Amino acid sequence: MWDTIAAIATGEGLGAVGIVRVSGTKAESLVKAIFVERNGRAAADFAPRKLYYGTVADEAGRALDHCLCTVSRAPQSYTGEDTAEFHCHGSSLVLAAVLQALFAAGARQARPGEFTERAFLNGKLDLTEAEAVIDLIRAETIEAAQNAVGQLGGAVSTRTDAVYDGIGDILAHFHAVLDYPDEDIEPFELLAYQETLAGYIRELTVLAGTFRRGQIMTRGVPTAILGRPNVGKSSLLNALLGYERAIVTDIPGTTRDTLEERVMLGGTLLRLVDTAGLRETTDPVERLGVERTVAALEEAELALVVFDGAVVLTDEDFRVIDLVREVPHCIAVISKSDLPAAIDEEVVRARIPEVVYVSAVTGAGLDDLEIAVSAHYAEASASTGQVLTNPRHVDAVSRAVVYLRSAQEAMDAGVTPDAVLTDLEGAMEALGGLTGRTVSLDVTSRIFERFCVGK
Repeated sequence: MWDTIAAIATGEGLGAVGIVRVSGTKAESLVKAIFVERNGRAAADFAPRKLYYGTVADEAGRALDHCLCTVSRAPQSYTGEDTAEFHCHGSSLVLAAVLQALFAAGARQARPGEFTERAFLNGKLDLTEAEAVIDLIRAETIEAAQNAVGQLGGAVSTRTDAVYDGIGDILAHFHAVLDYPDEDIEPFELLAYQETLAGYIRELTVLAGTFRRGQIMTRGVPTAILGRPNVGKSSLLNALLGYERAIVTDIPGTTRDTLEERVMLGGTLLRLVDTAGLRETTDPVERLGVERTVAALEEAELALVVFDGAVVLTDEDFRVIDLVREVPHCIAVISKSDLPAAIDEEVVRARIPEVVYVSAVTGAGLDDLEIAVSAHYAEASASTGQVLTNPRHVDAVSRAVVYLRSAQEAMDAGVTPDAVLTDLEGAMEALGGLTGRTVSLDVTSRIFERFCVGK
């Protein structure tokens, strides 16, 4: 770990500025080897976190770029080590050449996530904060970004650490009484902690319960667009996306497979799945598409059930209505509102109370659909970082709750304190694994493999 690493920290492609990042004990000497400050200052004289203008050159002394350089010295840096950054012009060739010059001077290529991994290992970040870095980079909605920023600031670990430390105090009290019976220590009464444990269970249960909201925030709402053939499903998908993603014809059964796209609607990220029209068919390919439609429906959190507003309801329409009964959220979308209406809205509303009229041709009603979706998922906005978005996190919190409930049940059954405290130790271990207090190197390796190079 203690060698010096380097990597390009900005994304691929052309840009106005590109950054090459260095961390390790040789960071300052590497700056000295390849960078000449315009006024002749030595790297050792650079003030921390201040930008200096100069020329970066390769091992043969050939100028590669006129750029800015900044250094941060341990422990006051992102990684906790000596670090340096070169802010160059955004040419990928220039950045690669600067990186090669650093390799020639003694650095090695950083692995994915190695800068943040060093920050964790050097105590600059706990694991939840480190994972929030990649969540922030990958955020697709402002709510997801705000939640990641909150977690980067310790919003999750602050809550779980309070429980972890509280359990630790209970264990410490027990062992102090056990190990030092002659000392003037308050007697250990297990039942005195009964309400404390109940409070911890409530706190962690609420936290674990945020995971569903977190999945919606980060991955989007799995949304099935469904209906019988030729009612306007693909036209609706195209209208929501703003471009022709799905083939639209007057021939029923054009869509033979599911198409998935993401779109922001009503401030909510939707994972839209355009499905094959639901009907009885002898065509083996279309039948396979129908089977995939049913499978997509089983995964759906939201169903946009499309009806052709220009014709009367059919048996196939009612079959679709029956299929969506188990979907948590449904909105009836009556399409082709630009044509004379023939559908009986009240019959639809009796089965799916929320009805929106739209026209994929004119765009009428799309705003109403956006409002309808927003009403279902308004709770997913304005997060402060205390929403769990990572399966590893909810698993750790849930395991801690299981241990705490087991301890509570043992306490109610009147078992000896040491048996109860075994469960409390299990809860502590689970929470410690969440933040990295008690976590294996294998787990940390898997976590940082998700990162991009240079972060």
